[in-house]
Amino acid sequence: MKSIYVTDHAVLRYLERAHGLDVDAVRRHLAGRLATGARLGAVGVTIENVKFVLLQNGDHVSAVTALFPQWPARTK
Repeated sequence: MKSIYVTDHAVLRYLERAHGLDVDAVRRHLAGRLATGARLGAVGVTIENVKFVLLQNGDHVSAVTALFPQWPARTK
């Protein structure tokens, strides 16, 4: 039997469409929790034992990934 890989995108859409996950509400919740760290120029913010990596670009800040808390937000 062939192995099947299910992408993160497919999992997210499944949760959204089959189980009613409100992705926009989760996005707003996270943005609110990340706001102080973003305003202070942080590269990483830990929320509920998950570290979010922030990418600062002028006045725009993006949360680009979520890591285990012990992983570094940046490597040099």
